[in-house]
Amino acid sequence: MNFLRPTLLTLACLLASPAMADDLPSLGDSSSSIVSPEQEHQLGRAWLGMLRSQVDQLSDPQLKDYVETSVYRLAETSQVQDRRLEFILINSKQLNAFAAPGGIIGVNGGLFLYAQTEGEYASVMAHELAHLSQRHFARGVEAQQRMQVPVMAAMLAGIVMAAAGAGDAGIATIAGSQAAAIQEQRRFSRQNEQEADRIGILNLEKAGYDPRNMPTMFERLMRQYRYDAKPPEFLLTHPVSESRIADTRNRAEQAPPGGKEDSMRYQLMRARVALIYEETPGIAAKRFRAQLTENPKADYARYGLAIAQIKGGQLNEAREGLKTLLDKAPDDITYNLAQIDLDITSNRLADAQQRAERLLVQYPGNYPLNQARIDALLKQGKNAEAEKALDALLKNRQADPDIWYQVAEARGLTGNTVGLHQARAEYFALMGDFRQAIQQLDFAKRRASNNFQLASRIDARQKELAEQERLVKDMMN
Repeated sequence: MNFLRPTLLTLACLLASPAMADDLPSLGDSSSSIVSPEQEHQLGRAWLGMLRSQVDQLSDPQLKDYVETSVYRLAETSQVQDRRLEFILINSKQLNAFAAPGGIIGVNGGLFLYAQTEGEYASVMAHELAHLSQRHFARGVEAQQRMQVPVMAAMLAGIVMAAAGAGDAGIATIAGSQAAAIQEQRRFSRQNEQEADRIGILNLEKAGYDPRNMPTMFERLMRQYRYDAKPPEFLLTHPVSESRIADTRNRAEQAPPGGKEDSMRYQLMRARVALIYEETPGIAAKRFRAQLTENPKADYARYGLAIAQIKGGQLNEAREGLKTLLDKAPDDITYNLAQIDLDITSNRLADAQQRAERLLVQYPGNYPLNQARIDALLKQGKNAEAEKALDALLKNRQADPDIWYQVAEARGLTGNTVGLHQARAEYFALMGDFRQAIQQLDFAKRRASNNFQLASRIDARQKELAEQERLVKDMMN
């Protein structure tokens, strides 16, 4: 992540400077006169593009859909005012989750491995949403306003880098600042963590979860990593102490018992993540078989075994296992998606498409189901239908680079060269590479030279991206 470090430093310098906010109205709190919510939004999108270009991501539609829907559900009962959230799932089995300015939510795959129940997972996400709702980034800038800009910028850059998983580099950046500044920032950070815990517990209860899940998660993590020289990134940015556990436990115990602790869907997503990080599908299959031997009613283990068998080429065995699950819950989306995956792998492409379309009648807006249908169409060479389905999917997922990447491929297969370059431009823009994005629109404009209206739209979009690039460059100078 070498490129990311200096860029974050310059972005932090920008936000550390009060001069940027001279023409912005106050939005009801003193920190808004220094860093407005709209500035946070712009910073977050610029930073997200750069982060996407630097880290390996999880592109599994089911995991993405689970994280998005679960966090939005938590946000509905939170104090988050600006709900223009964007998500990034990082392909790392290390425990980490973070919230960055402007509504950016980051989740490592490892969170699913460490959070043993949905309630524990939700407690982490409720905590991160509290950081957003309380605008801790802007308030941190306000608290350090009396300090020199380079010192403040170094600390902010270090905090953001550590949240993104840069680990030692983030800590080193903070350690390089002046000693007094570090002490003040640590004090403020502890206050932020306490506030995020308190608000997170309230929001867990509002969302229907048992808030006791938060101290339970903290207790297990502290036991597990008490003597580790290098704990997970999450514990470096969210230190767990006896007093913090006691405080969250006392607050959580004030809530009436009976809140939600777990769900089958969460356990199914955990099974998917576990398979990603096993060395081979065969080793994963052994692990899931052992879980089934211990508890024959563990449907999440039966599901995990089935998808491990699909990946390992044991298709008949997978079909038997999925039949057992589908007989119990014929309309379950997760089980049906596994059957679609099996049918595609078995070259039963028409069956896969038919199943996806049947389920879409019941769940028309479901992203993973729509994606599965598109995959089946592309495998059958029905490229025009796939392109049309992707265009429909874009209406709700305009900011998803994975979709734009596939749109470009589909348009290439249908001979829509202008559209291919337009899709590539949007993909590169979302990845923070404006030079490539503008170049792709140049290619599109040349191809569309005989179509005045289309060329005009492309030109207008090119100007928009050039303006975005200029704003980012201004922030860096």
